[in-house]
Amino acid sequence: MRLPRLLSLPSSDIAIDLGTVNTVVYARGRGIVLNEPSVVAIEMKNGVPQIRAVGAEAKLMLGKTPDAVRTVRPMRDGVIADLDVAEQMIKHFINKVRGGRSRLLGHPSVVVSVPSGATMVERRAIRQAATNAGARQVWLIEESMAAALGAGLPVTEPTGAMVVDIGGGTTEVAILSLRGLSYSTSVRVGGDRMDEAIASGIRRRNNLMIGEATAERIKVEIGAAVMPPDGRGATLLVRGRDLVRGVPAEIEVTEAEIAGSLAELVAQVVGAIMTALEQIAPELAADVYDRGIVMTGGGSLLSRIDQAVSVATGLPVTIAENALTCVASGAGMALEDPEFQAVMANA
Repeated sequence: MRLPRLLSLPSSDIAIDLGTVNTVVYARGRGIVLNEPSVVAIEMKNGVPQIRAVGAEAKLMLGKTPDAVRTVRPMRDGVIADLDVAEQMIKHFINKVRGGRSRLLGHPSVVVSVPSGATMVERRAIRQAATNAGARQVWLIEESMAAALGAGLPVTEPTGAMVVDIGGGTTEVAILSLRGLSYSTSVRVGGDRMDEAIASGIRRRNNLMIGEATAERIKVEIGAAVMPPDGRGATLLVRGRDLVRGVPAEIEVTEAEIAGSLAELVAQVVGAIMTALEQIAPELAADVYDRGIVMTGGGSLLSRIDQAVSVATGLPVTIAENALTCVASGAGMALEDPEFQAVMANA
């Protein structure tokens, strides 16, 4: 499949990592220009839904809206769950990135990353949402390939490379060589499910209900993939609603407790990596043994998750320097560089 039009794209074109938790946008010639939560606030006015806020502003409203306003996360498990809201969100981000130049530059061509496990229906939904949001042309790229490109792995060379991308909704595991995926799998474990596990564990142990934003803060500040060396680790004061007394309350949670809540999900990620290693050809396995595993995505920043993977596999594990933006950066490289544009043809 040839991509002749991509070789002469105007400077308005963009690449989007349409994530469950965050949307990251790469603009041609400018690099990463936007990184905002994938959240939309909708207000009912005279029975008609209207967009009140998108992105960072909408996230501040999570769990705090009046009856007439609801916050929606249109992405679930890395794919579109609410098409109409997703269209509005993408349109807002495109307009924000392009500023007042939209009329001058016309409609952009857009590259969007998709999980390897996305169905044809889910891929069509992403294309439709981007097209309805104003894209002239929509290309898809596998998240694993984009993450590998963004992390600087030699995906065009005849050598095997392994990337593990832990996003908000999915974990992508792939072995890459010669511009293609020798093996890929997608498991629906990511940052969102980690937040849910943390909230569920605190509710079960302490009879305290916490919100989505609080669970995410706990994960970022004291979350860990393995138990701390001292058996307790760091502590954090957490506020929520006491389920027994029905009043606001504050408790102290420990790093060890959070690691226990996340243990099952970490085991699923490690299991997906082990399955991938069992499936690859011997020559590619030799390359992976030499090069090790590269981890990307926000979930790779969970404390000591690289240690958990390294102990399980016996391989060196590296966390990419720009882990949060690897996918968008890689999609942008495919947008700009003719050497990489062929990787989008099979998505």
